[in-house]
Amino acid sequence: MAKQQLSAEEAITEAKRYLNNAKEILREKGAKVDGHYRDSKYVKMAGHTAYSGVLFALDHYFGKKTKGRKDVDWYRINISKEDRKILDSFETVYEQLHLVMAYDGSGNVEVVKIGFREAERIIDWVEIRTATAA
Repeated sequence: MAKQQLSAEEAITEAKRYLNNAKEILREKGAKVDGHYRDSKYVKMAGHTAYSGVLFALDHYFGKKTKGRKDVDWYRINISKEDRKILDSFETVYEQLHLVMAYDGSGNVEVVKIGFREAERIIDWVEIRTATAA
């Protein structure tokens, strides 16, 4: 699915699908033991999938960047113009889902919960913003 061709509702549904897939990866293959997911391969996969879902929603909301690739600073700048509280959520998502989970493969269950909760907050924020703009 090309994100430019999606309606706001379809983009949110797709972003939520990414997040649900991430949760399913950990539930089915994360090997949770004593408050940690032990299989770092699946922790990394879940972290990347959840972070991608957040970026998918934000990409649909903010649109195309005029030059070069989007990077974390591009998202920070655009979010900060709209809502500082959501910027805090984005920082948490970037740190917990992208760096700690997707890169480091660290699967502390509490860290994962926080990352997923903040990802949901951002996707819900985009959903509300796009619904009121329609």
